[in-house]
Amino acid sequence: MIRINYNLKPADLSEKLKRFWELSGEKITAIEHEYDVAKGSPVFTAAGKYTTRGWTEWTQGFQFGSAILQFDATGDTKFLEMGRNKTVEVMAPHISHIGVHDHGFNNVSTYGNLLRLMQEGKIEVNKWEKNFYELALKISGAVQASRWTPIKTGGFIHSFNGAHSLFVDTIRSCRALMLSYKMGHVFQGEGDVKISLLERALAHIKATADYSVFYGEGRDSYDIWGRTAHESVFNTKDGNFRCPNSQQGYTGFTTWTRGLAWAMCGFAEELEFLTTLSDDELTAFGGRAVIENYMLRAARATCDFYIEHTPIDGVPYWDTGAPNLHKLGDYLSKPANPFNDFEPVDSSAAAIGAQGLLRLGRYLISKGETEAGEKYWQTGLTVLDTILQEPYLSTDHNHQGILLHSIYHQPNGWDYVPEGSNIAYGESSMWGDYHARELALYVQKIIDNDTYYTFYNCLNR
Repeated sequence: MIRINYNLKPADLSEKLKRFWELSGEKITAIEHEYDVAKGSPVFTAAGKYTTRGWTEWTQGFQFGSAILQFDATGDTKFLEMGRNKTVEVMAPHISHIGVHDHGFNNVSTYGNLLRLMQEGKIEVNKWEKNFYELALKISGAVQASRWTPIKTGGFIHSFNGAHSLFVDTIRSCRALMLSYKMGHVFQGEGDVKISLLERALAHIKATADYSVFYGEGRDSYDIWGRTAHESVFNTKDGNFRCPNSQQGYTGFTTWTRGLAWAMCGFAEELEFLTTLSDDELTAFGGRAVIENYMLRAARATCDFYIEHTPIDGVPYWDTGAPNLHKLGDYLSKPANPFNDFEPVDSSAAAIGAQGLLRLGRYLISKGETEAGEKYWQTGLTVLDTILQEPYLSTDHNHQGILLHSIYHQPNGWDYVPEGSNIAYGESSMWGDYHARELALYVQKIIDNDTYYTFYNCLNR
């Protein structure tokens, strides 16, 4: 389990963060100058250079969002212009993309971050530019909500696999629905029927809590507290849950750690967002206490599982049930080894999960649960401290990634395996790099006593 550093303070990471942002700027500039956009969106690196892998176009928002985060952290306007210009030039198809569950990734990371900077006073307010970003977010939330599967207990935004498929990842796209709702957008269906974006977002979050997360009781009494399944499969004829499954993990009965991390981050940030809603807005959906309870239970469970089933330095292997982990011996009692001969680690899960740990910790402290909150908060700082150092921080100026040892799709064998190695290691991914930057910015703002970083800072104040 993770060895939590209870003495670590955000300010202790200042020098490491400074170095991180210096390297990060180099990487973003290198990709901008060297990557061939004709190949499609950059997805992950092979031998240190970004390449693509056709599945869905879910990483482009991370590319341009990274430049926007870089500007926020450093004030270097060339990154603002890069992110802003590319968002306008390239991102429009992602707003109307009806075939994916990734609107939060692509559109909140770009249009949302640009609008947030305007609301926070980091860039000049321009009425028409502001309206442009708002319109993009309004439509994105509605398009995402249209991928809807009704089930007996509510419904969910289905994955690109089809109407039967609930992905744990998609909780981070609920941000798109929440923003669209808070901006007053009216989502209409057949016959001009008005559909509540808030209702759909909350229903999806509840379905994720009920079916993607296991608690060791009831339906999943055979299982343990906090494990997650990447995919939950439903019978679309009668709305019944059928089984857990996994696309990128080992099986539906093991935990793909990036999926776990998506849940950790998603539940924690939605708990924070819940504080912006009135009791009246929540009454029709069970009320604040009920909603907070299932969100908080899932957030605690997933964060607890991460702490218990991750090596002491806070970086997990790609799946907690990966078939060759046993060959590593007592791997949970020592730092993760990305250069081993048997199973890859996934640093991108660490970057995503650490943000969830920090947000949950801060949330609990604000509610008076100081001891529990500090545990999660300090764990998040511990994980960040690890990935801000080698071997996870990419210091090679010829490598285009910033966070090393990320894994994309182990079952499909998509990741680059260096010559002479039995496993993939040493590479980066767009989502890993973006979330490392988002995590670094989150803590940087704490250190600088800047505006607390949330996805909903883009809303009118």
